[in-house]
Formats: sequence, structure tokens, C-alpha cells
Amino acid sequence: MGGIHKILHPLGNTTVLAEVLRRFSLCDDIAEIVVICRAQDIAEFRSAIADMQLPAEICVTVTAGGDTRQQSVRNGFLSINTDAEYAAIHDGARPLVQPEDIARVIADARRSGAAALGVPVKDTVKVVRRGIIEETPDRSLLYLTQTPQVFRRSIYADAMALAAEQGRDYTDDCQLVEALGLRVTMTQGDYSNIKLTTPEDFAVAEALLCAQQKEAF
Repeated sequence: MGGIHKILHPLGNTTVLAEVLRRFSLCDDIAEIVVICRAQDIAEFRSAIADMQLPAEICVTVTAGGDTRQQSVRNGFLSINTDAEYAAIHDGARPLVQPEDIARVIADARRSGAAALGVPVKDTVKVVRRGIIEETPDRSLLYLTQTPQVFRRSIYADAMALAAEQGRDYTDDCQLVEALGLRVTMTQGDYSNIKLTTPEDFAVAEALLCAQQKEAF
């Protein structure tokens, strides 16, 4: 993003962070939100959140992350203040997640212990080594994994402990739970739940947000 702080960056008539928090606050299953950021950005994040109009019954706290995604999620997980039985881990760069999809993946996690949002891949995927196609996986079996990923807190705590014991650092939270030998349910999500990574993604997200706002009225 060329140095732009994408989580606090404007998105239409709002910001990425404000839209994420708004959508999670619209889900009745959410009791608390922990926002994870760099230690040097905590004051800026707290100030931005203080200016947002969020439901008073939802507690929003800000905590410092770590050197890796896994360490950051661990810090956030350990900062949970409520006795909620489940934790939903979400990428702050996915501001267009639908509240109903959040509710559905939480419902699936309550049944199985672990669930993640995802969508079937649209393109044919190739396994390539050294520039040569070696395999074409069955597209009907492939999903693009999204967030939130929801876990029973006791399961995720065990998964973190195992990863620490093995010295493993994962970039996907489902991998931690899979390492325990447990199955994760894939909940059908929406293709609009894109992750903002490049400037082009912001243009797409603003168009999607505008279309969603028009549908709401």
C-alpha cells in the first residue's frame, strides 16, 4: 500500500476499521471486540474508535500485536475480557463481511467446535514447481479461505499451546486447529468479502460498498 495505513484508510464515506466494527456490532452473537494493532498505533486506534458510534453494550478494546500474525492473534486472544465460549478471528482488511455470514459461521462453530468462512474457487488452479505445471487439483474441492474463523476458546488455546511447543508459526488460524487433528467446518461465504491488499482492491471495495449501501435503502 506504499506506506498507507490501510486499516484506518478512508473507504467511501467511512474507514476500513469503522466498517469492520460496524458490521460485527450488527451481529447479535458478538459480545466483545478486541482490535489488534502495532504498539505505536494504539493511541491513534483508540482515538478513531472513540469517534465511532458503536452500540454501548459491545466492549471494544485495543491491544498491541506481535512480530507475526500468529503472535498478534495470541495477544488479542489473551486480551478477551468476557467469558465468551467462542472467539471469532477476523482480518481487519476485510471490511465487507456480511453480518449474516458472521452469524452463520459462528453457528457452524457451535456445532463442530471450529468453522471458517470461504468461497469455492472460480478459476482452474495449477500446482507449479520451477515454472512447470505438475498437477491440476479438482476445482470442486477447492475453497478460498476467508475470515472470520471461529473456534471454541478451549480448542484454540490448546492449538496455540501445541504450536508453541512445536515452534511452529502459522499464517492461517485453521492450520493451528488442524494440527491438533481436529476438523474445521467450511461455511459458505460471499465473494464480496475481499481482502484489501493493493490500491486496486480499494477501488473494488468502494464499488462493492456503494452497491451494498444502495441495496440497503
